[in-house]
Amino acid sequence: MGSKYDVLVIGGGNAALCAAISARRGGASVLVLEGAPKFYRGGNTRHTRNMRCAHDAATEILTGPYTEQEFWEDLLRVTGGQTDEELARHMIRESKDILNWIVEQGVRWQPSLGGTLSLGRTNSFFLGGGRAMLNALYLTAERLGVEVEYDAEVIDLVIEDGMFLAARLKRPVKGETEIRATSLVAAAGGFEANVEWLKRYWGEAADNFLIRGTPYNRGSILKLLLDKGVQEVGDPTQCHAVAIDARAPKFDGGIITRHDSVVFGIVVNKHAQRFYDEGEDIWPKRYAIWGRLVAAQPDQIAYIIFDSTVVTSFMPTLFPPIAGQSVAELAGKLELDPTALEKTITEFNAAVRPGTFDHTILDDCRTEGITPPKTHWARKIETPPYLAYPVRPGITFTYLGTRVNKEARMLMKGGKPSSNMFAAGEIMAGNVLGQGYAAGMGMTIGSVFGRIAGREAAEHARN
Repeated sequence: MGSKYDVLVIGGGNAALCAAISARRGGASVLVLEGAPKFYRGGNTRHTRNMRCAHDAATEILTGPYTEQEFWEDLLRVTGGQTDEELARHMIRESKDILNWIVEQGVRWQPSLGGTLSLGRTNSFFLGGGRAMLNALYLTAERLGVEVEYDAEVIDLVIEDGMFLAARLKRPVKGETEIRATSLVAAAGGFEANVEWLKRYWGEAADNFLIRGTPYNRGSILKLLLDKGVQEVGDPTQCHAVAIDARAPKFDGGIITRHDSVVFGIVVNKHAQRFYDEGEDIWPKRYAIWGRLVAAQPDQIAYIIFDSTVVTSFMPTLFPPIAGQSVAELAGKLELDPTALEKTITEFNAAVRPGTFDHTILDDCRTEGITPPKTHWARKIETPPYLAYPVRPGITFTYLGTRVNKEARMLMKGGKPSSNMFAAGEIMAGNVLGQGYAAGMGMTIGSVFGRIAGREAAEHARN
């Protein structure tokens, strides 16, 4: 490795690769430091499927337009207004170019699959999924001359007066070294795999959280940056968290452990009680609230209950549902009180009102006289076998991060922009996502700000 580069990129996922490619195309010499081994490269990008971008018309893979204004309204709704509007609107505007730019970097699209959250109009799906998308970006980066080092753990950053000077690196075989660079792009993710850090905010409940993505996102780069004067953004308890199968592994379960069956049934806690409206809104705009909802329940466990009439209505997952020929038999297998579960289902069925079921729209199938209500897609659970999935909170990424401006330049605690430090991806997602999530937004943040960060870092290096 050379001792000095124009641009040093720390991280190895979508945001990092977009930054590296953008910087290299801007004429800079670029080194990417990926903390994971090569097989596990790419952070959470390996588990993704799609990206949400604004576009003005239907394409070969998108069924209709998705305007900047509609994107903004969707973002506003899921965040409850907890977003930097200037930065968010800038990201949405830039996302229109990303659809074509990402293809120019070797990534290919495919039409959305059936049962994938009704995203055919708004989200573009990667042909071959996130790993194929990632492989395409690595191939392009390497062809352009970007250098990549794996198993490259950054143990310190040398920063003086808001200026990056060098990174200290520990490697399994080659030992410690120092890498100097004219510009830094931090794209190393959040701290979701650091359970002890999560427990600072969630307490012992965090021991019951499952981490959907990489075990390598422990927040070490984020902590170094914040400790060395970078301004933080975001609530440390906020994160992208979904309900995933309780039988999933502690780390790296990925997309195949997520359940999209909530709108087709009811969700109960360990006391067999419902606790939230399962039909509040279209699933892509609500699936990411269920991790936090389950986290608030006793022992951080819940159960999605449905019957045999809906088993083909959603994408299957890695784990089969637990079945019972009666509600009591199912309750026994779930270790729930049979009387309590029967009462909950009986009361729910009695509250269901007739309507025309359509899971792609806010239909008129609802409940009356029950708390919480089920506002849409309410149908009786009465056809055996009765089925259930046990679920726990699955953390995708955390929202505490580094504050940036429209150039993806990090801001220091006094408010002054850093002269040569940029950030992209999950490490700065809290600027846009103060809370909540809608499908595909993480990849949008990574690609848009990765491209910007790389371009700006290269320009700084040239000047």
